[in-house]
Amino acid sequence: MLNGKTALVTGSTSGIGLGIALELAKQGANIILNGFGDHAGPKAEVEALGVKVGYSGADMSKPAEIATMIDYANTEFGGVDILVNNAGIQYVAPIEEFPIEKWDSIIAINLSAAFHATRLVIPGMRAKNWGRVISVASAHGLVGSAQKVAYVAAKHGIVGMTKVVALETATTGITVNAICPGWVLTPLVQKQIDDRSAKEGISVAQATKELLGEKEPSLQFTTPEQLGGLAVFFCSPAADNVRGVAWANDGGWTAQ
Repeated sequence: MLNGKTALVTGSTSGIGLGIALELAKQGANIILNGFGDHAGPKAEVEALGVKVGYSGADMSKPAEIATMIDYANTEFGGVDILVNNAGIQYVAPIEEFPIEKWDSIIAINLSAAFHATRLVIPGMRAKNWGRVISVASAHGLVGSAQKVAYVAAKHGIVGMTKVVALETATTGITVNAICPGWVLTPLVQKQIDDRSAKEGISVAQATKELLGEKEPSLQFTTPEQLGGLAVFFCSPAADNVRGVAWANDGGWTAQ
């Protein structure tokens, strides 16, 4: 379905981003990975699906490095047809104790990075009259949770930005949408579970059950593969007129 298209997925060396990259690659899309840490393993995993794979180590908190990454995509892949804004970090504390530098870094990586990447790929998408911008927001793009002021603000910002850019491209072949997952068992979430287990002196299994039970009626994690499947749907002709949505994939979290 996506043969000849190129997808840039930020924050894609593990977790949700890698899951989305793999599902897009299964549909024939060439992939540009981005992220810190080991990238050789994830790159090989995607290459095994028979598509062209690139990598950029761009720091998503730095606009100049984002611009260099897009230049690389234009030069080596002929542009970005599908942009998945996924890179994100988290920090938890009450607002009066929230470190200023943590606020700044979360807003930079979770929100501003998506703005910079999107503004840089839209001209190429307009020239082709086809494109997909898919931003991974969160259930926290729709509702709040205590002690996550920067994350919730950034994810609400992603949902708002998605609506605006969808309106600005509404008469074109470009669609702009957001995915709002609930709990996904990523390294980020596993750390929260382990921290809870240690802090409360309970088993990891019990900590997992408590974490899900607080928010997610299904008591199930959403998987990276499911989010990848949703991204594939957004890229399909069936979604040509799906524009500006914040699509909850959250086990009923935001239905409450």
